[in-house]
Amino acid sequence: MTEPWKGAVGCLGVAVFFAMTIGIISWQALEQSPEEWVLRGRAAGMLWERGRGALLLRALPAGRPVLAIAVGSVPATEPPPPRDRCWHDGGQFCYSWEEDAELRLSLEPPAAPGTECYGVRWTPLRPDVTLKDCFSMANVSWYGGPSVRAQRWPLNGAESPAQPLVSGDLSTNPDGFGPVLERYFLGSTGVTVTVAPDVSLLLSLESHRQFCLETPAGRAEALHYQLSPIWRYHGPEGSAARIKRGLRSLARRLKRHRLQEGVVALGERGTAVLAAADLVPSERRKRQVPALAEPLELSITLSPYASVTSPLFLRSLRGGEAAGYWLSRQPRPGGSSIPLLTTWKGQLCARLNVTSEAALRWYLARARRLRQALGAAYVAFEGVEGNSFLEQDVPAPAELAGDGYTEVLAAALATLGNGTVISAGTRSGHLPLFVQMSPLRSDWSHAGLKGLIPSVLHYSLLGYNFFIPDAVGGSVAGATPGDPELFVRWLQIVTFLPVMAFGTPPWLCCDAWVLNLTRQCIQRHRDFVVPLLLKYSEEWQSLGYPIFRPAWWLSPTDPAAFTIEDEFLIGDEVLVAPITEKGQTWRDIYLPGEGHLWLDTNTARVFDGGTTLRNFSASLAEVPVFVRTS
Repeated sequence: MTEPWKGAVGCLGVAVFFAMTIGIISWQALEQSPEEWVLRGRAAGMLWERGRGALLLRALPAGRPVLAIAVGSVPATEPPPPRDRCWHDGGQFCYSWEEDAELRLSLEPPAAPGTECYGVRWTPLRPDVTLKDCFSMANVSWYGGPSVRAQRWPLNGAESPAQPLVSGDLSTNPDGFGPVLERYFLGSTGVTVTVAPDVSLLLSLESHRQFCLETPAGRAEALHYQLSPIWRYHGPEGSAARIKRGLRSLARRLKRHRLQEGVVALGERGTAVLAAADLVPSERRKRQVPALAEPLELSITLSPYASVTSPLFLRSLRGGEAAGYWLSRQPRPGGSSIPLLTTWKGQLCARLNVTSEAALRWYLARARRLRQALGAAYVAFEGVEGNSFLEQDVPAPAELAGDGYTEVLAAALATLGNGTVISAGTRSGHLPLFVQMSPLRSDWSHAGLKGLIPSVLHYSLLGYNFFIPDAVGGSVAGATPGDPELFVRWLQIVTFLPVMAFGTPPWLCCDAWVLNLTRQCIQRHRDFVVPLLLKYSEEWQSLGYPIFRPAWWLSPTDPAAFTIEDEFLIGDEVLVAPITEKGQTWRDIYLPGEGHLWLDTNTARVFDGGTTLRNFSASLAEVPVFVRTS
């Protein structure tokens, strides 16, 4: 039996509500046009373009194009005539292609005053019909959606074949989608497209041409959419004693170099070794919480995976409540459940069953015990992303379809408190969690330094304002490992982000000048950046505005601002425009907001907003930063 493609639209002025079910679409409300539309409201309307089989969204009165959607669900040679099978209801338009699909457009209740929302609903009439809509990039810059290996801003420059719109690990699948992902797309014409979370969905990105949403082939499914520095520990890990000595040695060196603020982050393997050594019955010895990284704080790392050779997993095979702690294949009638095994860091593993309340209680209690036993201030959780059922082409429980696993686990981990870091996020931007950004290459490419600012803007736009960037200089081997210039330019960017993370201490990669610069940047982060973040986090919580904003936030009508990917705003008052090209000591800087004045913090000169500063000087010791004065 086929199901309807339902949907709804979010609004920005006028919104279109698509439910394939098709999405949410929004724009500025204008006057009505005398043109004959398929469906129209007071501010805009939709028409069908027969020549190419497309739905067009246009604002009135001039019919300004807002969005073009190429429809792949029905034969383009059989467009609907301008007649309405829902003529009795002035708020809807209906048409069907025999044996293919049915289309229903509808005016929806506005999401906010001054907006107008349209709903688009596709229903497949045969099981083999694939529902597919493609959104044109012609004259529209798109933002949002998934994170990718070589992050672009806007999304127009990205390329990806059709694949499930599910978060993943870019280190193991560099051609897939990354750990932060929302089913939300924002166009520069003011239109938004939001996909319902319960829809099995494929997304393809065709660079500078279009992006497409479609249902998996042969399933006859509906498609819904609407219009604090961190120092990472890389020391010895052979035994608990060696790890403890390594942590204390790193802490002493940081203190000696006057870098004693922040957190030392211990990876999952090191955490497991310490856990095995320290979690002994308390009656056997009286022990105090160890100060492994004093005067710094300690962060430990866990994951929802257990090796099939671990004592923990083997005990669960003996039955009892623990047998339900792991994801399982659906058993045959009369049979017993079989753990769904997957690979994690080269080992065959079982994965925590987040649909089991008992499993979640056990897992969270274990995390709390470890945090207390090791004296950790923070707990990072890797492996939150991905759909284990989808990876093995096994039917998933309804609550774990798509990115359900990530969503459920993130909600549970949020109960551990503000010192919790997760490796992925979907529909969880409202939770008090840090999100770890994907690793970047140690080079100047979009998979390296050039991808950092697009990632910042992407995460923040989707509601993930408190993220931890990759370590300064990148953590994935690239073309220029150990490049002091790359380290400095990277350091200058992360100074203005929520967290400064380091993998290689500056005294190992660079000279004394860079070490001193690192101290200055940490102090600037503490004294200048943190107060800004606290100020704009209140605005984010009350109004939903991102903390890190693109240039077009202050220049929403200037097309030149739509594609700027190498500068960003903190709130509405600070513009950061760093150097991201190797060997370069100048750059063009766009100052957004016509009518505003911007103060250069390095020279105290004042410049007009809405202008571009050509060949602006920025030596290796400088990062251009401007503060808005009016």
